[in-house]
Amino acid sequence: MKKFIQRFYLILILILLYSPIVTLIVLSFNNSKTRAKWGGFTVKWYASLFQNQDIMNALYTTLIIAFASAFLATIIGTAAAIGIQAMRKSVRTPIMAVTNIPMLNADIVTGISLMLLFVAIRFSLGFTTILFAHITFNIPYVILSVMPKLKQTNKATYEAALDLGASPIYAFFKVVFPDIFPGISSGFLLAFTMSLDDFIITHFTKGPGVDTLSTKIYGEVRKGIKPEMYALSTLLFVSVLLLLFVVNLSPSDKENKKVVKHRKQKQFIFRRLVPALLLLVLIGGGIFYGRSSNLTGKEQVIVYNWGEYMDPEVLDLFEEETGIQVVYEEFETNEIMYPKIQSGAIAYDVVCPSDYMIQRMIENNLLAELNYDNIPNAKNIGETYFIQSKQFDPENNFSIPYCWGTVGILYNKTMVEEPIDSWSVLWDEQYKDNILMQDSVRDAFGVTLKYLGYSLNSTDLDELEAAKKLLIEQKPLVQAYVIDQVRDKMIGNEAALGVIYSGEAIYTQWENENLEYVIPKEGSNVWIDSWVIPKNSKNKENAEAFINFLCRADIAKMNFDYITYSTPNDAARDLIEDEALKNSPIAFPPKEDLERCETFSFLGDENDALYNRLWREVKSN
Repeated sequence: MKKFIQRFYLILILILLYSPIVTLIVLSFNNSKTRAKWGGFTVKWYASLFQNQDIMNALYTTLIIAFASAFLATIIGTAAAIGIQAMRKSVRTPIMAVTNIPMLNADIVTGISLMLLFVAIRFSLGFTTILFAHITFNIPYVILSVMPKLKQTNKATYEAALDLGASPIYAFFKVVFPDIFPGISSGFLLAFTMSLDDFIITHFTKGPGVDTLSTKIYGEVRKGIKPEMYALSTLLFVSVLLLLFVVNLSPSDKENKKVVKHRKQKQFIFRRLVPALLLLVLIGGGIFYGRSSNLTGKEQVIVYNWGEYMDPEVLDLFEEETGIQVVYEEFETNEIMYPKIQSGAIAYDVVCPSDYMIQRMIENNLLAELNYDNIPNAKNIGETYFIQSKQFDPENNFSIPYCWGTVGILYNKTMVEEPIDSWSVLWDEQYKDNILMQDSVRDAFGVTLKYLGYSLNSTDLDELEAAKKLLIEQKPLVQAYVIDQVRDKMIGNEAALGVIYSGEAIYTQWENENLEYVIPKEGSNVWIDSWVIPKNSKNKENAEAFINFLCRADIAKMNFDYITYSTPNDAARDLIEDEALKNSPIAFPPKEDLERCETFSFLGDENDALYNRLWREVKSN
């Protein structure tokens, strides 16, 4: 019985550890883009992986940052350890205490501190800042690895070498270095591993167009991970597994000859192979990176857009037609985007905020006025949308509408008892653990305020407290607070109800015919996302050329086909051949539905802080 329990426990642990990896491997062979359904066996994601420039750039950046930062941190850390060891004990002890602080601090403290330092000295965030940050982060770990070996060295041996006529450098490399080499190699491996796996430090110190695998995966988690990433993760897992097999099959330490041979192999690896590999990665990766990154010396436009909010082919066409290179970065919410623009640490050229956030950026003098002479295709935007945009951009001086839509309820007709027409269903206990809410402060409060009969732009404290109380009451019923993940969950029948944007609803209906979208009778939000140019843009004319390109009818039609969000481009709508889609009540809702809807307004920094405080109270309750 005891053996059975032990085996059962071991099997359970293995299942918990490896079932996510097995799931990931299976998904890498799934022919469907969504994890919610099995589309048949395929290996196409492995083929497209090596054609995906973004993922390959992220992989290369990860390797080069890890190798370079570990190599430089090992040199600096070893030199620092030698210097510290030579100090008097009364000085060495406090120095070591200070050196250990970064290892005791949370990574987020180090990451934010370094970001603030770079911003304070007006150092543009990018590849260089990530490298500096990783070196800084790794040095204490190298010192920690080398110091014990230094304490074991015999100082008299080094001094004897000097007495015999050896120079200090020669004596160090022939006498001291072999003794401390195990600590140096351990420090390098530790630094390499820490850098390879790091997310927090990279997240706070990276700039536009620069991603490591960790930040790339994080960015995709909120909007849906590409199948190519499953394929890459599978290959990495298999590579590590093979490496473990090789290590475990290495020569046995029982025989002296093999031990010596094994040690020589290790010395060869760390003294010859690692530097050679580093050089190979630098040269080979530099060639690849130089072809596909901003190192080509071309004119640029740096774009900051929502995730999955533009057809990638549009970017390629723009580069081909204009010769201007697009450096493209994505964000998940307006609240994540705004601080980056406000800080001025990164000079984005084109950004796509929502209505209320545009108003906030205008009021805080963060946007440059558009030169419509450089955007003649703006004539294709319907007058209705320019009129609506005046609610947040009174003279239409700062923004050009890109997409618009509504917020409503997506429900599965096979999982609800009757058609849905009210926000009240989101508080119905029979749908406990079957409700998906938007993980966005304005959307969550907007839904609740409309349900209570108030304006979604309310600043009345009593009304907001009532909405907060209702959201807290709803929490036990909510399966998850999501953003773009609502799409896959609803397609896969993982929930009965979800608050969703209209464009996402169209896509989900193509994938699951049982899904229905409704704008509740109490009213909802009608939103507009528009292109703006930050005031600190370094490529304003290129930015206007990019916006003009997106306003072209055929390009706007391409983006509509790809993202399925309603287009304000009347000329593009005329190109839609599918009459059902062209007149879809979801993509282009009737006037009576829109009359019940409001557009979000910026309510001022004080009220914005109030909303955020109440939202934190909801999430933490």
